[in-house]
Amino acid sequence: MSRHNPGKKGSKKNFSSGTKTLKPRLLLLGFLLILVGIFGIMYNPSNSARAAAQWEVSESGILSFPPREKPVFAAQAIEDKYAPEKPDTLKLLSFESKGNKTQALLRIPANSTSSSVFPGIVLLPGATVSKEAEQGLAAELSKMGYATLTIDQRNLGGVNPEKDFELFNTGVEPVEYSMVYDALKAADVLAAQPEIDPKRLAILGESNGGRFAIIACALDPSLKSVIGISTSGYGTEEKKPAAVNDSTYRFSRSIDPDTYLPYLPPAKFVQIHSFNDTLIPYDAALKTFELAKEPRAMYNISDATHGYTGSMRPYLEKELAIILS
Repeated sequence: MSRHNPGKKGSKKNFSSGTKTLKPRLLLLGFLLILVGIFGIMYNPSNSARAAAQWEVSESGILSFPPREKPVFAAQAIEDKYAPEKPDTLKLLSFESKGNKTQALLRIPANSTSSSVFPGIVLLPGATVSKEAEQGLAAELSKMGYATLTIDQRNLGGVNPEKDFELFNTGVEPVEYSMVYDALKAADVLAAQPEIDPKRLAILGESNGGRFAIIACALDPSLKSVIGISTSGYGTEEKKPAAVNDSTYRFSRSIDPDTYLPYLPPAKFVQIHSFNDTLIPYDAALKTFELAKEPRAMYNISDATHGYTGSMRPYLEKELAIILS
């Protein structure tokens, strides 16, 4: 009887119709709330502050990072195909840095024993040069008695200042800042190796790698020295702030190694350059050296070359013996 009651049947039909009307509205409202939530996460000022806390740039253009955590890395012994005539120990290392899995080659001198510890050098190749291609210099340093950790730089050391400035302007970390951090993490990883004396560390960079090496050394007091081969600053200090946008000038200073030279001591600044450098003029290198504070040293060769050459070895060996003795 109740199944055929018009009143009850009509009531059920109206309830069903109301549910069908409410569901799309509820779904739309839920979707809008999700969008608002996502927007809030992306643009919440507290999140911006959290992102900015990963790096800062002072008004004078000095980059800084929060304290770094203890490095975590993986190491695997590999065959040395790059200097097979010298039985060094070669390991492939990988470690995380700013969300990037950085790979590096650790070269330990051949005359090592289970109880040996060596002075260590973080080695930064020039633009377009891989860690493997840099093993010629790493092997030379090994012959002198120094262990090296050579990293693959992001973009193989290449930079895009215009793109980085866009990131800087929007509060996103520029790639060049991450590359500086990679060098700092590499120093941490090198110091953690059982074959290395953590109190005798230096950093060496060729060309563009030299620029990052200077900045990293100024930011890390554990590094005893920075050696720049065929490198220079950008001369940003010669530009008048009134002639450029303040933000542009501040960013330009933050990636210019010249900005960091006053902050290097007591670490020593060593520069080796050719009078006939084929890429970075000698005058540019000299201007950078003149901005450096003591202790400092500059050596010049006459080869028409860019990057390390055998003519530089006596000066390199001399300085490393002083710095890492």
